[in-house]
Amino acid sequence: MVTVSPDQDTVRRLRNGMAQGVLSFPLTSFHDDGSLDPDGFRAHVAAQLATAPGALFPACGTGEFFSLDEDEYRQVVTIAVEEAAGRAPVVAGIGYGWAQAVRFARIAEEAGADALLVLPHYLVAAPQDGLVAQLEQIAARTRLPLIAYQRGQVAFTVASLRRVAALPTVVGLKDGHSDLDRLQRLTLAAPDDFLFFNGAATAEIQARAYAAVGVPAYSSAVHAFAPEIANAFFAAVRDRDDKAADRLLRDFYVPLVELRDRVPGYAVSLVKAAARLRGRPVGPVRAPLTDPSPAHLDELRTLLTAGLALVGATL
Repeated sequence: MVTVSPDQDTVRRLRNGMAQGVLSFPLTSFHDDGSLDPDGFRAHVAAQLATAPGALFPACGTGEFFSLDEDEYRQVVTIAVEEAAGRAPVVAGIGYGWAQAVRFARIAEEAGADALLVLPHYLVAAPQDGLVAQLEQIAARTRLPLIAYQRGQVAFTVASLRRVAALPTVVGLKDGHSDLDRLQRLTLAAPDDFLFFNGAATAEIQARAYAAVGVPAYSSAVHAFAPEIANAFFAAVRDRDDKAADRLLRDFYVPLVELRDRVPGYAVSLVKAAARLRGRPVGPVRAPLTDPSPAHLDELRTLLTAGLALVGATL
């Protein structure tokens, strides 16, 4: 086991990145037969980095971490680190129980990742002591800074967050619950330098509400296929241009969410389909996810074309 202080340079870079742009969660590229496509992933990551995201989060939920074996995971994180080349912090996803999470953490550390996002553990509900112990076990076995992710069966109380934030290498929390009352209490209880960001599905829908409780940073699945739209919305919120933000929400984001909510798994499947519509080499999703139906794909194409037109871009 190791006991270390957090990498302050990484924390600084993450804080600066969160203030300057959306957080990119790249898609993992697969060939049509379902095998990993390293070249496609490299091209996709390069395109993401060209639009200056605040940080890069490979092999997370949008990147189908749950479908990768360890060798594929190593390739994905290594490519992300190579392409980033220090231009943006690379935060790799890890997950399952702590023993498996540590295996992935060691791979990410060897590949050169800057930090780790601890995805919600697999399947079972757990008490607060168990949620804290999960992070304690991981933190004791990796030197990389950790960002906890509360979503699904993981939801920290104020008391638990205080315990988690006291761990030397736990530097932040990604929130996917959108319980703003609870989140406000967590932000007030955490140390001043603790990082928070909005990880709700299609986070832009609630970006201004999160910002009102002191959490302006957010991840953007839209950035994976339409960085023009994602960056325009980020700028509108940053500049308090409510008219522009409302237009993008009304005419693009809300219809996108309505389409996303029709089928389980579309939070990833639609993003990949939209990227393919734009010629990105990301390939299909892996089971148990399914690609959109032809009818839904037509709706997505129409919506994406309209959304891009709002920011002066084309399909």
